[in-house]
Amino acid sequence: MSVPTINPEFAPVLESLGDGAGDFFLAASLYHAHKISFGAAAALAGLGYEEFHYRLKEHFGSGFAIDDETIREDLRLVDELAGHRS
Repeated sequence: MSVPTINPEFAPVLESLGDGAGDFFLAASLYHAHKISFGAAAALAGLGYEEFHYRLKEHFGSGFAIDDETIREDLRLVDELAGHRS
């Protein structure tokens, strides 16, 4: 497996954003592209859930990326659970 390289021209921008900025933005980009889960992205960024969520809100304006399919899955689960309580 080859090691990915990052364009060195990103270095000044990433440096100004603090330690781990490259890992955070790569993980956040993969998360927002729906390629990895929130938990996987937080782990790849080397952050806990709360810190990753905070930084997403800080840099992207929202902490979670919820798409239509996720909402449908959640609603199906609620319906299923509600049916079990009856």
